[in-house]
Amino acid sequence: MTNGVRPKIFLPVVILLLFIASIAALTQGSTHVDLEVTLRVLAAKLTFHTLSGSVSKVDEVIVWLIRVPRVIVAAFVGAGLAVAGGLMQGLFRNPLAEPNIVGVGSGAVLGAVIVFLSGLTVKSALALPLAGFSGALLALATVYALATRGGITPVSTLLLSGIALAALLGAISSLLISLSIVNWQVAQEIVFWMMGGLDSRTWTHVWISAPFISLGMGFSLYYARDLDLLIQGGATAAAVGGDVELSKRAMIVMAALLTGSCVAVAGAVGFVGLIVPHVASLFVGPGHRALLPSSALVGAAFLIVCDLLARTVHPPAEIRLGIITAAFGAPFFIFLLLRKFREVSLL
Repeated sequence: MTNGVRPKIFLPVVILLLFIASIAALTQGSTHVDLEVTLRVLAAKLTFHTLSGSVSKVDEVIVWLIRVPRVIVAAFVGAGLAVAGGLMQGLFRNPLAEPNIVGVGSGAVLGAVIVFLSGLTVKSALALPLAGFSGALLALATVYALATRGGITPVSTLLLSGIALAALLGAISSLLISLSIVNWQVAQEIVFWMMGGLDSRTWTHVWISAPFISLGMGFSLYYARDLDLLIQGGATAAAVGGDVELSKRAMIVMAALLTGSCVAVAGAVGFVGLIVPHVASLFVGPGHRALLPSSALVGAAFLIVCDLLARTVHPPAEIRLGIITAAFGAPFFIFLLLRKFREVSLL
């Protein structure tokens, strides 16, 4: 039943929930916009028609320039982190693995901290996401250089290298923030960004993140079969003609691309890549051909809802998105940890 009926029911339900969450996020907020007005704005913009006089300029700006790009970024970030989490949990064969396990997120954070301190964020909206993405790629290159010997990259060595580098990069970021504490405004911006958030996201952020996240998810689906084989062991994958090292490299690069792109535009949003693949696997099973796209849809809906809560729980102030995702993710992580301990004790 898991491989047949459940996915056929689960995917339409998730798509419906994603649509409902998106509409709710477009209409609700510090300023309520009627559903009819929202749909008129969307219809006019998508068909390149001029809006009628019944829709005010304020509503048009709120819906099309503020909320639509924010919802799109939330959807892409949620989907990207969820797929990256599915890749990491499959590659490391560990249900507690998450996208930052190879230090990519810490690299993105360090890149962002450096740009904040240099003042480039004031000069260009592109500076922050580009710095975060560059930091993620440099972190990945460093981890891979540390873990690879003779063209072979053991997963265990990659894991340990990633953990060590993440700790080092996190320490450097903390040092830079502590040294800049005299400039309270900049330090506050850095701390808020590190807590994750989608405030002030524009169409520029959509164009920056969407292509890279789409590319990462597309290639991840291409390697879904190889990931299923790797879970059974490298020897099994090699026996059926798979290039084990190439597959591992590709999946690590795709996970890093997804994580770096997401962190670059949303900050350090945690737990999405940890909990979403588990939820999706309950309905579609462990096969990654179904699991990865299902995780993408669930992750998109989940982060849109979390961002909506961040905007509406305590108006007019906005709770940081990372706090909301942690409120859902931390209890789930503890549940997974306790279940893993219980399984070990029964062996």
